Amino acid sequence: MQYLRMLTNSLVGGTLVGAYITLLVLQLNPGIRLDSVAIARVVLAWWAFYGIHATVFFYGLIVFRQLLAIEVRSPGWISLRLLAAFGTFAVWLAAGVTWLNLRGFHSVLGPDAAARMASGATALTVCAVLCTAIALLQLTLERGRGIAATMFATFMATSFVVPLVFRGVGSEPLKPWSAQPITNIAAVPSRARVTMLLLDGASLDFIAPAAASGRVPNFGRLLEQGAAMHLATLRPTQPAPVWTAVATGKLPYKTSVYSAARYRVSGSSVRLDLLPDFCFAQAIVRFGLLAEETTTADAVRARPLWELLGSFGIATGVIDWPVTYPARAQNGYLISDQFLHRSDRSAYIAFRDEPPVVWPPELLDQVQGARVRAAPEAASVALTAERLFGAQPGEGVPAPVNPVAADAAAEQIASDLDGSRPAQFTAVRYPGIDAVGHYYLRYAMPRAFGDVSDAERDRFGRVLEQYYTYIDRIVGKAMSALGPDDLLLVVSGFGMEPLSFSKRLLERVAGDADLSGSHEAAPDGFLIAFGRGVAKGTRPRASVVDVAPTVLYFLGLPVARDMDGYARTDIFAPSFTEQRPITFIPYYDR
Repeated sequence: MQYLRMLTNSLVGGTLVGAYITLLVLQLNPGIRLDSVAIARVVLAWWAFYGIHATVFFYGLIVFRQLLAIEVRSPGWISLRLLAAFGTFAVWLAAGVTWLNLRGFHSVLGPDAAARMASGATALTVCAVLCTAIALLQLTLERGRGIAATMFATFMATSFVVPLVFRGVGSEPLKPWSAQPITNIAAVPSRARVTMLLLDGASLDFIAPAAASGRVPNFGRLLEQGAAMHLATLRPTQPAPVWTAVATGKLPYKTSVYSAARYRVSGSSVRLDLLPDFCFAQAIVRFGLLAEETTTADAVRARPLWELLGSFGIATGVIDWPVTYPARAQNGYLISDQFLHRSDRSAYIAFRDEPPVVWPPELLDQVQGARVRAAPEAASVALTAERLFGAQPGEGVPAPVNPVAADAAAEQIASDLDGSRPAQFTAVRYPGIDAVGHYYLRYAMPRAFGDVSDAERDRFGRVLEQYYTYIDRIVGKAMSALGPDDLLLVVSGFGMEPLSFSKRLLERVAGDADLSGSHEAAPDGFLIAFGRGVAKGTRPRASVVDVAPTVLYFLGLPVARDMDGYARTDIFAPSFTEQRPITFIPYYDR
């Protein structure tokens, strides 16, 4: 009977924790309507998952306390002392995690949702203080426990109700963008080309020392003769929301792309855009309790840069930009991310019957041929990457789906299309540095980990640097192809840093002990501009949403005032900016 009483108290404490995590999920997803029936399954799934684990934790605490106690006492079925302790712990935990998530997702949520969440977090903190006072007070009470219990229950209820009231019943989803008619804007005065190289997981802190020693000479030339700046990125730091912000100049609350996927509980039509940080939410995905649905181009609620440029008659070419499937009609060509990252032979055949993965669709055979020719190149990029991706195939065999193969394919496709379909604006993404960095950063930075043997350092210590060298060669080709008035932008949407010790332990438990690099804490990316009109030197920190306005400015086009970014005119020489004042338009899409 004693253990059953311990269990009932643990269940109540676990239920409180589960309810607070569910409350946090609802605050991070303000678009979910609370007045819909479908929300019930979502609430139940999160409540049950965290409630069960918290119940086990609390039960273990009670057992541990009983083992250490000199005089063993059996708790009541509902013990005020135990629940005061468990409830106070739960509400402080909820307040702390809510503030941490608000700090990380503030810009992503937008000013209105962030303000509502801040009000809810404040209410949680006040309730936590009051619950702490009651929990301490009841330890000394001999009488009046009923009043204390009533006050404690009131504060706990308030800690749920008030944040929900601040959150509201839920907002209406964003509508798809519609093109704003462009009138009273002169023809594009500039015929200069813009070339963008997009890098996932690249860091100036890694490039600068390598460039100084001459190991990446083309990056060295960029840093010496171009303009460089760090770029503040977004959280969650994933390619989909980050590169969508780069493409649109807008933050996720305006584009509706909050993460790489949307998450759905089985049997519910409600989809979550954001998962909370600091509470192991990805475990729910790994355990299969949440199904991932890849974000597609149809979900983007803002006009991407290439479509905007196309409306001015500028031919564009885009390869492997995230969230570009299905490929839409362009003034130029678009090779979607789905083609390069889902391109085995069976998928290639299926592409013909699906929405287009490339535009125009008749390019499919040409780009598939280029991808097949690039397969041996993928093997030569970093031979030791076989440890991560396995052996690469031989000539004439499609490469497996991995970022290393995608980089080689993107390079070959870009080379082919540059000759057959020249464009004024081109952008090619290379995600391989991110993939290699996740598993080889520990060998490149052994001091940050401390458990790297000499043999491992000798064997794998230069793998990441070798991959930077491969990208350096691509940078060199882009520099040599520039015309006198052209602009090269090398953009890293987010950097890479060592995985924390606690996260490394968790990854060992999860079965991914080799993971060593991370960008969960949103390390800076960078932008390096190179061209005759660029003023060399280091510039103050910018943001990923500044890239699109800067491209518009360089091409002589107005910047939309509803963009969250700014045109970084300071990267250009005075001789360039004096002849091209910045102009504005209210918006390009609604």
